[in-house]
Amino acid sequence: MKIRLNGQWTETKARDMAELRREVYAVEAMEEQQRRCIWIVDGFQTEENLSLREGMTINWIEKGRMPERSAMESMLCARHTPHVYEKVKQAHIAIAGLGGLGSNIAVMLARTGVGHLHLIDFDIVEPSNLNRQQYLISHLGMYKTEAMKDMLAQMNPYVQVDIDTVRIDEDNCAELLKEDDIICEAFDRAEAKAMLTEQILCHYPEKTLICGSGMAGYGPSGTIVTRKITDHFYICGDGVSAAQPGNGLMAPRVTICAGHQANMVLRCILGLKDV
Repeated sequence: MKIRLNGQWTETKARDMAELRREVYAVEAMEEQQRRCIWIVDGFQTEENLSLREGMTINWIEKGRMPERSAMESMLCARHTPHVYEKVKQAHIAIAGLGGLGSNIAVMLARTGVGHLHLIDFDIVEPSNLNRQQYLISHLGMYKTEAMKDMLAQMNPYVQVDIDTVRIDEDNCAELLKEDDIICEAFDRAEAKAMLTEQILCHYPEKTLICGSGMAGYGPSGTIVTRKITDHFYICGDGVSAAQPGNGLMAPRVTICAGHQANMVLRCILGLKDV
């Protein structure tokens, strides 16, 4: 029968996973290799001795080693389901602001397999960022764009990451974002949020804009929601909890809001416009 093994169509005489493993490994190395590898069958990691069938997709990956690109992409496709991965791989997503929201959105979208990420921020990583943003101590003093691009390359080297280390304003916004399909607004300041929203709705009403508003403090998780404003405009957050003395920005709620934004990006890529 023919199966898809690590992204390649392969003829096999094996009837089940145990026989397939014997085909893949030399007999004398089988026990050691079995300890060092994981098997993913039609998107699910398993150690069961499943029966094989025509057209089954199987990936085996050695622990602790980066697989070749074809094997890595085949594994991502299987894990995310084929129709999802093929679409997200073609998407062009901009993230405006790489702080608590943006850095978390970028990581989630890279892990999801989004093919093209456009990261925009003017600032550097400093110690007060570390309570909620994805950066490490080793990134202190680096531009956030460069630090995030480096991090994403270590998570998924097959994502194309373009960076603009610049402050977005009314003069450059339309030009910066002209090539992107979906824009995630991830600013801290209300006036910057309003500026970006106005510019996108004015210049690119056909593009999808996903904003964040209200995620400070440690209030109930369930109050952070995604709201659909128009067919191309969404706002995630509770809409009220602003950062202020006694109610700072903390990792859990900020990350929950970032998750809402990243998930809405994925839904929009797949043509699922409801919230």
